[in-house]
Amino acid sequence: MIDSHCHLDHEPLLSDLPNVIQRSKDVGIEKLLTISTSFESFSRVKELINRDEMIYGTIGVHPHESATNIITSKEIIEKLKENSKIIGIGETGLDFYYNNSDKDKQIVSFKEHIEASIKTNIPLIVHSRDAEKETFEILNEYKNDKVKILMHCFTGSKEFSEKLLELNSYFSASGIITFKNSLNLQETFKSIPMENILIETDSPFLAPVPKRGKKNEPSFIDFTAAKLAEIKNISKQQLIKKTTDNFNKLFFN
Repeated sequence: MIDSHCHLDHEPLLSDLPNVIQRSKDVGIEKLLTISTSFESFSRVKELINRDEMIYGTIGVHPHESATNIITSKEIIEKLKENSKIIGIGETGLDFYYNNSDKDKQIVSFKEHIEASIKTNIPLIVHSRDAEKETFEILNEYKNDKVKILMHCFTGSKEFSEKLLELNSYFSASGIITFKNSLNLQETFKSIPMENILIETDSPFLAPVPKRGKKNEPSFIDFTAAKLAEIKNISKQQLIKKTTDNFNKLFFN
């Protein structure tokens, strides 16, 4: 298995990292992708990727941080060169639910990340909340550039997923698909081709059932994999193999 999106630089994961890594290995995880959300976060990510061979990282500014962490495509590209284990750009995107940053600044930041992704052919990790229309319109502007798009912790509508599939996007399922009130999301993932699906924890957030309410960690991805296999009507082993293959195809081809 591969946890395609976690935040190992957040507590309580950071202070318990050796045990978090061991529990990850115990359930069969072979790679962890820890995500940058700000300049400060990226400095921690750079340190974390040297702690174990299974840990990889990204460079990016979360939409919540885009008002105070102004980053250009040139800066992203320079930071990608700092370590070959920095394999993704993001997380970036739009969050109009909390609006922690001005909408215009979020859009400018998002486009800088997209342009860096195009120039480097490195996958773009996209956060989208209450911004389906704007997220798609922006990504669609670059449709001829064949951006490698990964919709992280996808909770969007079926219609949104269908539009994004036209851009050859990948979709990562989180513990949210295990929640009782996620029937619409489960139906959406049922309709997304298996070739376009990854799994993640977004830990320490969004712990899956039966761990809901606790601090999430990468090893809990096992519960998400089991639920997604049930949704897709395949064995868990088939699900694990396919999502692992999809991750490696997206990030290492």
